[in-house]
Amino acid sequence: MKKVALVFVLAVFVPSLVLAWLAVRSLRDQQFLLERQQSLLYQGVADALAAKVQETLADQQHTFALKVTTLLREGEARAVARSFDSRLCQDWPLAKVGFAVTTAGEILAPSPQGRAEARTFYTDNGRFLANRESVEVYLNKDLPSVQNSAPLTENNTFLNRRPGYNQKQELRNVVPQRQAELFQNNSGPRYNQQPVPRTAPPPATNAPVPPPVQTRNESNARADQQVQIIQPPAPATQQAAAPVQSFTAPEDNQQQFSKIAPSEAEFRQLIGDDNEGTLARFVDNKLSVLFWYRPPLNLDIVFGAQIALPRLAKELEAIVQEIEPTLREEICIALLDDTAKPVALSHPGFHATWKRPFVATEIGETLPHWEVAVYLLNPAKLTQSAHTLKLTLGLLIIVLLLAIGIGSWLIVTDLNRQLTLARQKTDFVSNVSHELKTPLTSIRMFSELLAEGRVTDRAKQRSYLGIITAETARLTRLINNVLDFARIERGEKKYTFQQCDLVNVVRETADAYRPHLEAGGFQFACELPDAPVFVNGDRDALAQVVVNLLSNAEKYSDSRKEVVLRIEAQTSPLPCVEVKVLDRGLGVPKGCEEKIFEQFYRAHDSLSNGIQGSGLGLTLARQIARAHGSDVIYAPHDGGGSCFTLRLPVMSPEKRV
Repeated sequence: MKKVALVFVLAVFVPSLVLAWLAVRSLRDQQFLLERQQSLLYQGVADALAAKVQETLADQQHTFALKVTTLLREGEARAVARSFDSRLCQDWPLAKVGFAVTTAGEILAPSPQGRAEARTFYTDNGRFLANRESVEVYLNKDLPSVQNSAPLTENNTFLNRRPGYNQKQELRNVVPQRQAELFQNNSGPRYNQQPVPRTAPPPATNAPVPPPVQTRNESNARADQQVQIIQPPAPATQQAAAPVQSFTAPEDNQQQFSKIAPSEAEFRQLIGDDNEGTLARFVDNKLSVLFWYRPPLNLDIVFGAQIALPRLAKELEAIVQEIEPTLREEICIALLDDTAKPVALSHPGFHATWKRPFVATEIGETLPHWEVAVYLLNPAKLTQSAHTLKLTLGLLIIVLLLAIGIGSWLIVTDLNRQLTLARQKTDFVSNVSHELKTPLTSIRMFSELLAEGRVTDRAKQRSYLGIITAETARLTRLINNVLDFARIERGEKKYTFQQCDLVNVVRETADAYRPHLEAGGFQFACELPDAPVFVNGDRDALAQVVVNLLSNAEKYSDSRKEVVLRIEAQTSPLPCVEVKVLDRGLGVPKGCEEKIFEQFYRAHDSLSNGIQGSGLGLTLARQIARAHGSDVIYAPHDGGGSCFTLRLPVMSPEKRV
């Protein structure tokens, strides 16, 4: 038993406790894992919307090129260029100021004496457009057009337009793709950390002052990539261009900066030989976005437009509204400008700490330091979800531990039961050996005396023959009990149910057993009714139950050798008949009232107390009774002793044959 218990503890219980301890430890990380999953999902949404903003800017760039082409069809290029500001602003509401310059640096439009916006533009950008000043700009010459969109780099995350392009479907496709990409690169949105500053290279000596440092959480830089912006070469008359500027994304525990960095050069150097593009620069800490286009038939003139950012924000507001209905109940999408102020919201009236988004994605060089930011409508919901998940997993772990504990207890209980049963079987073998040896010894001894003719007295001969007959019957009962028990255990015991008179069965059994009891000095009384009582049962099986009960009363008798066999009719709660066997023997110890019906169990050990039996009599009696739809029960006898009752249902008159 000790070895089995030790093996069980080492093989089952200890590993279960270790697994439970590891599971409990993992509960502490559930909130972080849930936040990580949420941030990956929302980061994908922000990336997709930022890509749509880039597409919209590409569309506007193409629209501007079409406007220029249309105006050039109406007149000579230089004539169109000199009136380009007024004509463009009248025809295209997105334009704030239209300008035209030659590659030699001559500014054809706007006029320095024009309207207020034109004069301000000329003052801010005149020297730059005339190639007399190098300024810091955010350059994007690879903005994809509507007709031909090429795959974009890490620095310009655009969506390609394809035949049958569907923006909503594209958004749904980008989200899981972005999640997989973030997992693969082991970088994701940063949250629950202090805001970090955005930095830019120092401005040139004569350049306008760049915008102030913004303290916003830049969440889309990659931890394993390096963004490089290469400046075009400077002319020979000027100093060499500044060296290549590079940006390496920091580790998670370091500050993280914007991935968008400016370049410094003259206008002619920046545009090079390209036909179209965008420029963005900060003038007096205000962002200025310029579209430019060089017609293929007039390569010496560059047409451009300063974009009205408030009107552009109105155009982009529809994009911010394009989020899934399920996500709309959880997050608010905001388009933030370079000052971290919202210019478009998916939920009008929503307020938050704009510099602390949950996740965010920068638009790119076209709108430097503009971001698509995601805010949680209910920040406490994530904590509540993590708490609910932790509670659910904790309860699951507790249930599993209880299951392991209960299962272990059941295993140990069954093991104890099996060990007890094994001991009982060993005792059974000893008891049966003793039971078989005693009658066989008596039969052999008295038969040898009679066979050898040593006993000549006729009375003694009859007495010896009576003993041999009684011991033979005892031996037969013991063997029948063992055989019947084996058949019942294997399910091979067959019963022949038929109508029988229970009173007649009990009377015949009592008459057959009476000589044996009286020979043992018992006072045997039978209290049987005169009228027959019909039951549906196996006559021989019922007789065996009565014999087993009488034998049990005989074996466990004390000095008062009294046995009463009685049949009583009962009407409540159902009509039935009871066969009772009462004795004045040792009785049943308290707490063993049901155990005495278990196989091999004996309340009084036969070897130590000299009580005969195998421990199967009452077991067989109950099994036979239950096969007849009844039972055998025990109750203490008033005045001492035991009362065993066989209760059987009575056949109704209409069912009798």
